[in-house]
Amino acid sequence: MRELTFTEAAREGLAEEMERDPMVFVVGEGIGERGGNFATTLGLFQRFGPERLRDTPIAERGFTGLCTGAAMGGARPVVDYMFLDFALDALGEIINQTSKIQYMSDGRLKMPIVLRGCVGVGSSAATHHSGSYYSLFAHVPGLRVVAPTTPRDAKGLLKTAIRSDDPVVFMEHRGLLSLRGPVPEADADELIPFGSANVRRTGTDVTVVGISHMANRALQAAEELSSDGISVELIDPRSLAPLDIDCILASVARTGRLLVVDEDYAACGMGAEIAAQVADRGFDDLDAPVRRLNSLPAPVPYSPPLEAALVPNPASIAEAIRALLAE
Repeated sequence: MRELTFTEAAREGLAEEMERDPMVFVVGEGIGERGGNFATTLGLFQRFGPERLRDTPIAERGFTGLCTGAAMGGARPVVDYMFLDFALDALGEIINQTSKIQYMSDGRLKMPIVLRGCVGVGSSAATHHSGSYYSLFAHVPGLRVVAPTTPRDAKGLLKTAIRSDDPVVFMEHRGLLSLRGPVPEADADELIPFGSANVRRTGTDVTVVGISHMANRALQAAEELSSDGISVELIDPRSLAPLDIDCILASVARTGRLLVVDEDYAACGMGAEIAAQVADRGFDDLDAPVRRLNSLPAPVPYSPPLEAALVPNPASIAEAIRALLAE
């Protein structure tokens, strides 16, 4: 199987869907001739032209509303916010219109729209370009939320998102964009379903759920701990709404312990939601309380050392696992 970067794989998936369905088009800032700030559409303007890759002014609420209307009319828009932080300027449209149209029309209108953008810390992008927002979007009924962590998942989940008749928030962590990994050949047309977690590593002592880039950092921690005889089972949810809670519950039933690692803040986060569901449905399987490891509750600093200190890393994840096993 060939290897591609996360960005290359997602871009290939987008190109394949644009080739397959002429109703797919891309809207965003700098996604035309420039190819996107993160090369998300590099070369596609030359291939598909300005009618299907439309550069916009800095007016997120405006072009989100435009694409919501286009989706109501049968098109399949992909909105590229560059940084998902910028989607916050369009929350009125996303939460009060995009996510509710199907319900308000009793299913007569579909909402096949993808809202994609970069999330997370890295490269000293500072506090206005480094948010995570996983739980913010997962909280909204009507939205599907995915956070792929491998090139293969990036392509397969983006293709699934574009073909979905529901609005999908596609969250791409900046720390993963240059990550290389195996990706099936284009003719495989691989689709990865929503609500299907990936068990990245099997183990017997503790279950670790890593959200987005934290799954890769947790994998590093697990490999280091294995030399000390600690067996970690690592689950990558991939999809946050819907969430594959059954996969997590089955793992906890085997290990008896659960740690959720999330770059987003702890308050009202995905870790709290997962902990609540495990307590509701798997309490008798727990040998210790569910623990969470999150970023510190502060804006993301510009300073590289401070930025690095804000978020969980392999060393802090390993420390949290050891502490949980000692309980």
